[in-house]
Amino acid sequence: MAKTIMISNEIYGELKKIKDSMSFTETIKNLLENKKEAKKTGAGLRDCLGLLKRDKEWEEIEKELKRGWKRWDKRYV
Repeated sequence: MAKTIMISNEIYGELKKIKDSMSFTETIKNLLENKKEAKKTGAGLRDCLGLLKRDKEWEEIEKELKRGWKRWDKRYV
């Protein structure tokens, strides 16, 4: 049995862009399945990569890490 739902024009436009030849039902189902998979695999974290702005503190931490990686030796393993 089908149900009618109301969505904003903005969301309708986004769904229409990504649906290609699929039905709206298939498109929504795929999006929901992908969301479930992202929770299981950590894929959601990959989506966030690069979102944080790089500031002076970040640059200092990165420099210190690079110095540490250069000093890394197999004897520490």
